[in-house]
Amino acid sequence: MLKREPYTPGPANVAQVRKDGGKWTLVLVRELRHSREKVWQALTDPAHLREWAPFDADRSLGTAGTTVKLTTVGAPTPRVSETTVTRADAPEVLEYNWGGFGMRWKLEAFGDGTRLTLWINIARPYISMGAAGWHICFDVLDHYLGGTPIGRIVGHEAIKFGGWRRLNAEYAKQFGIETPNWPPQADQEL
Repeated sequence: MLKREPYTPGPANVAQVRKDGGKWTLVLVRELRHSREKVWQALTDPAHLREWAPFDADRSLGTAGTTVKLTTVGAPTPRVSETTVTRADAPEVLEYNWGGFGMRWKLEAFGDGTRLTLWINIARPYISMGAAGWHICFDVLDHYLGGTPIGRIVGHEAIKFGGWRRLNAEYAKQFGIETPNWPPQADQEL
């Protein structure tokens, strides 16, 4: 059985929001203490994605040109979107779309670990909420890769998680936007 009680997300990390015309991009950076090869496998292998990501994949995302079905996890109604991996340069760059929004992952060697950068297109009203959700996903990923899994925390489960509301407010402040007041029951603890 996985223990979640000791896990509390840390403060908001390095993040940016960029606007190009009417398109918004959230940029998140996380330094992980794991090799690029290990992180790459976690980003591309369906079994690893099931441990931390907000979606399931029906096949590996590790090869350019592959068509993959991505299914949201933790949503009231799972959404399935089909994507084609547009770039997969192991273990450096991975690009695809999820639900019509572009995603780009960059893995850079950083000491003995990896600096992971995610660029994801996102609708403006969801920028701080998306940053909070990905922050928790990255924490879960780090625990999983370190051999101390805490279980996937995504979708409505993440929003109900105690640290999510604080992260949402911290990222909103960091981005200079008003904290979204949704959902009203987000302060419920799991």
